[in-house]
Amino acid sequence: MRVGFVGLGVMGRPMAGHLIAAGHEVAVWARRPESAAPLAEAGARVHATPAELARHCEVVISVVTASADVEQLALGPGGLIEGLAAGAIHMDMSTIAPGTARKVAARYAEKGIGWLDAPVSGGEAGARDATLAIMAGGDAAVLERVRPLLACLGKTVVHIGPAGAGQVAKACNQMIMVSAIQACAEAMRLAGAHGVDLHKVRAALMGGSAASRVLEVMGGRMARRDFAAGIQSRLHHKDFAILMDEARQLGAPLPVAAQTWQQLNALMALGCGRDDTASLLRVLEPVQCKGA
Repeated sequence: MRVGFVGLGVMGRPMAGHLIAAGHEVAVWARRPESAAPLAEAGARVHATPAELARHCEVVISVVTASADVEQLALGPGGLIEGLAAGAIHMDMSTIAPGTARKVAARYAEKGIGWLDAPVSGGEAGARDATLAIMAGGDAAVLERVRPLLACLGKTVVHIGPAGAGQVAKACNQMIMVSAIQACAEAMRLAGAHGVDLHKVRAALMGGSAASRVLEVMGGRMARRDFAAGIQSRLHHKDFAILMDEARQLGAPLPVAAQTWQQLNALMALGCGRDDTASLLRVLEPVQCKGA
């Protein structure tokens, strides 16, 4: 297929590479031209604007940061909507607000352009290993058309429902995962306050009912005090802002998520937004008073 790709960061670059390796004709656009260079060397064509990219593609995939970025990319001046032909598809794999997904889908529908919100779980490792879990919102027939592309990127694809539904599922994923990271941080803090070996506590917990992927990975980073690896905490902070705004609009009580959001707020205040979310441990650690 003729596939465009926008968003060539730690997730997008390996995902685009898998599509090239699978034999698809890949083109890219990047706000920073240097980020497109490795894919250009691998055979991807580079375009000057999103609209130009869209004119040459059957499907455009985007993995960018925020709702405003997706809306600008899709509907802004020189955006994808100016280049996509009727019958083409924009599949956004970012994590954005469900309402933004629905807005873009509605605008595309006026021009006969297909839309899927297909956020992913699995992080950088999942993107690199093509083992992402993909949650799709949009028309089922559109999903079937891009399924060969998704097969290059992930191991599970679930059609959640209409436009925006994929983002609802991703919000639920983030709520469970980051709240579990906070629980790990509290467990590691309690163990540390007792002066016991965090590595041994984690090993013991991994043998029992508390075992989880979050404890395995994030607990390990906390024990090693390795806060540089993985997903930057500012991205989870952005995700929680989305889901808490959804909770406000719907009147849905999310008390545990609300507490975790405040811990993320505190982490941002410490200036740790570009560190791994395992650095939630730092928020719990004592601060020495100046007069002590």
